[in-house]
Amino acid sequence: MNATIIFILLFGLMLTGMPVSISLGLTVLSFLFFMTDVPIEAVALKLFTGIEKFEIMAIPFFILAGNFLTHGGVARRMINFATSMVGHWRGGLGLGAVVACALFAAISGSSPATVVAIGSILLPAMVKAGYPKRFGAGVVASAGGLGILIPPSIVMVMYAVSTNSSIGALFMAGVIPGLVLAAMLMGTTWYQAWRHDYPREPKMSWGQRLKAFRESVWGLLLIVVVMGGIYTGIFTPTEAAAMSAVYAFFVAVFVYKDMGLKNVRKVLIDSANMSAMLLYIITNAVLFSFLLTNENIPQAIAEWMVGQGLGVISFLLFVNVLLLLMGNIMEPSSIILITAPILFPIAMKLGINPVHFGVMITVNMEIGMITPPVGLNLYVASGITKMGITELTIACWPWLFTMLIFLVAVTYWPPLSIWLPKTLGLM
Repeated sequence: MNATIIFILLFGLMLTGMPVSISLGLTVLSFLFFMTDVPIEAVALKLFTGIEKFEIMAIPFFILAGNFLTHGGVARRMINFATSMVGHWRGGLGLGAVVACALFAAISGSSPATVVAIGSILLPAMVKAGYPKRFGAGVVASAGGLGILIPPSIVMVMYAVSTNSSIGALFMAGVIPGLVLAAMLMGTTWYQAWRHDYPREPKMSWGQRLKAFRESVWGLLLIVVVMGGIYTGIFTPTEAAAMSAVYAFFVAVFVYKDMGLKNVRKVLIDSANMSAMLLYIITNAVLFSFLLTNENIPQAIAEWMVGQGLGVISFLLFVNVLLLLMGNIMEPSSIILITAPILFPIAMKLGINPVHFGVMITVNMEIGMITPPVGLNLYVASGITKMGITELTIACWPWLFTMLIFLVAVTYWPPLSIWLPKTLGLM
């Protein structure tokens, strides 16, 4: 009964158009004040201890690093390197977009940032080279989702904070799935280009490729700094995030010199605004998680599902359908922070690996980025291309279908995500 009241309250507030974070907070406070005897001191204590986590600091640092890289010329150099390697194949600029998105994803941790950085440069170039605008928009909006699967990933940090999972293990678990999905998206891009006879770029010499690599190497080294530092134990994922922010600032301002010191203030303010928004969502989600736990709702749902004989296969199918539907109306951070406290205990009771479960959820969030009406990548791409959301949704269909096939593979073949962290001794 209490669970029904809580979710009616939550979705009722959301249907009024109220932001998810405020809906969460109001739901919790209304229920606690009017329907329980929980002392307000306990709520305040839980709120403080819930956000007093060292791992949460990784989020603003990764956001800051991504903003420095987006405005600091790193993306342009990565695009040049990517197109020098694959541009001579059919649909070369489209293939270069996927490779560039994968590379930028490995240093930014954000899907919208990847779409902005790569799309704002490559989409005009693709139209100029004779590609249909719809093709370019579909490629970039879809491949931009790699920003939350290939580590470092802000979404993975949110999942780890919500479930007390290892951020380092999750980051390593995203490497192979990220590379596999990038290869599948490249295959779809090539097939579409071959089918419609799209152009290709002149083949670059190895000397030109080496020159492009040398120009982009400072950005690529950030991948080594973050992942190498975490794997070797030099620093924690949170410390790696701080290092990436400092490194990105140094590269953008003093190495590439595409950003002056006068622009740093704007980047800091933009990053602070985005971080404050995410941390506010986390704060309210912590309260929501406290309410669910206090009312024993996750435990009751877990016992009911196990009692119904729901096995691992059917549970994972249920989770995928639920998350895909929620991805249509909510953004990833809110979905994870609302569903993780409920779904995670059930997954653990069924013996599902927490890292595998986290990667599966992340892939669902990635798909949600290109599904209307709230797909963030669609809105970002719309701002770049001036195309409507409906037209962009149709443009993304071939790559969306590819991602759904990939989701099935990730869901029902756990070694794809857990082999690398196990091999590295992180699990």
